[in-house]
Amino acid sequence: MKSQPTHRGFSVHVFLPNGDPDGVKVVEKDNWTGRGLVIPRAMFAETRNREELNRTGVYLLIGPSEDSALPRLYIGEGHPVKARFDQHAKLKDFWTHAVAFTSKDQNLNKAYVQHLEARLVAMAMAAKRTVLDNANSPNPPSLSEADIASVEGFLDDLLLCLPLLGYGFFELAPVPSPSRTELFLRAKSIEAKGYESPSGFVVRKGSEAVGSEKLAPSIHQYMKELRDELVRQGVLAVKGIKYCLAQDYTFASPSTAAGVLLGRSSNGRVEWKDANGITLKDIQEASTEEGAEGC
Repeated sequence: MKSQPTHRGFSVHVFLPNGDPDGVKVVEKDNWTGRGLVIPRAMFAETRNREELNRTGVYLLIGPSEDSALPRLYIGEGHPVKARFDQHAKLKDFWTHAVAFTSKDQNLNKAYVQHLEARLVAMAMAAKRTVLDNANSPNPPSLSEADIASVEGFLDDLLLCLPLLGYGFFELAPVPSPSRTELFLRAKSIEAKGYESPSGFVVRKGSEAVGSEKLAPSIHQYMKELRDELVRQGVLAVKGIKYCLAQDYTFASPSTAAGVLLGRSSNGRVEWKDANGITLKDIQEASTEEGAEGC
């Protein structure tokens, strides 16, 4: 699979046509022909006639999942997008927000958006950060080498915009930098490794988690549901009477990571420690003090 795009400085412009931060958003990025449109479902009827939806594009439907701690996601393509949104407004109940990506110069054709749809589905399946509502994994269409390069460039910019909107569903766990402090969690006969990243707390492949019979009665329902979902998706694999992570996985916080692994509510800033036994809390506080001294 193609590696994630290299990070570089860029500007993203978000326009609020209704003047409401919680309302419709028009998203554009410097040096990109694409345009994103974020639509709350409550505003779909008044937004469905915008020109962006009369173009060919790829889109996401996002909402809560009834039986999982992870959000539910549907990925599709439309020629134009509006017709597909009209169908989903009638037939799909879960979504609360829709995000469409079209092209300002209308150079996205049917084959291009089919390629984008297939790539996004594959990436979401690999990242396992949502409950994917798509019944099938589509096959990409046959494109020339030049066409693939063009549409992959469009995809790279699209993926840079999504996390800024709060939708980092397609990101694999980032590779740790050489300066990243490796952290350990050891308790209840399990051992895990992880590190902090800008997108969350990453637990490394092979890290262990307690078995279901070791769950504390007081475990938060969110953590129990998240554990169950990670087992369903194969992120947590059975290892004797324990589980182990089958891939590097990004959790929302050190405490969520520790809670899922230990099967109980946990303060991750205290549970995670470096090789010398210094807690993450102490490491963070020491870093803050050093920065203040530098001022």
